Amino acid sequence: MRKNTTYTPPVKSTKLKVSTEGNLMDFLLTKMGGMKRNSVKSLLAHRQVMVNGKITTLFNHPLKPGDGVDVKSSRGNIELTHPKLRMLYEDNDIIVVEKKEGLLTVSTGKGDETTAFSILKTHVKKGSPSNRIYVVHRLDRETSGVLIFAKNRDAQLILQENWHKIVTRRTYIALVEGKMEKQKDTITSWLSENEKSLKIHSGKEADGGKKAVTHYRCLKSNNHFSLLELELETGRKNQIRVHLQSIGHPVSGDKKYGSLGSPLGRICLHASILAFYHPFTREQLSFEVPAPKAFTKVFTLKD
Repeated sequence: MRKNTTYTPPVKSTKLKVSTEGNLMDFLLTKMGGMKRNSVKSLLAHRQVMVNGKITTLFNHPLKPGDGVDVKSSRGNIELTHPKLRMLYEDNDIIVVEKKEGLLTVSTGKGDETTAFSILKTHVKKGSPSNRIYVVHRLDRETSGVLIFAKNRDAQLILQENWHKIVTRRTYIALVEGKMEKQKDTITSWLSENEKSLKIHSGKEADGGKKAVTHYRCLKSNNHFSLLELELETGRKNQIRVHLQSIGHPVSGDKKYGSLGSPLGRICLHASILAFYHPFTREQLSFEVPAPKAFTKVFTLKD
């Protein structure tokens, strides 16, 4: 049996189906019982509207017949206020957040440092002292982007044990050193961890390592940097960082894996898109957070 760790009151949702082409504002004005334009704008601004499982804040979002529009009653995202963590979505089973760089996902066991886990643990306990939070996956401290947590053990186990079936897309954006020779390619290698240095090493043969596959395409480049979009086929520890080092284009700021400098004062890796099936409703959800603007500002500088 799945444990009941819901908020009181639970998040309510109005599900609507689109029958004719149009835009989101006009559709909501028609369907939401005489709601005023400013009220609809407020729903959008507070990320309470989803189209086909994806949050949108655009009043002119185009709609076509068959689209599903989901309007949440709760503004859960504004209950969480922290400079390093922003709520994207919350229901009775999962929480999806945007983690900023510089914040650990979970504690390393050294001291009482604030983490994404500790922030969300405090957040859910506002609903009830018995509420808990569970780790599903991790982002490195200096990697920003979309991150999922579970609100009960069953959701955690379903997501973790079926991760590669449930997750349909994982897209990262990376600013790397140097000009890419290939505009797109696939990197395949076998990764293993050195027990002493704790660094991951990439090899061309299995030799005890785990197979890792990363697809990339170059979005922009100059003589010094390239901006890459990367799709993960596998999800090994430090996979992107190690793979990019292995082809001679380490992630900017990633001194552990070969970077020579840190122009932005961080590892320039961002988890931009995460799409997955909800562990219980089976609804497909998709969340996208654009890469930090600083990633592209380096291209405005003269060579």
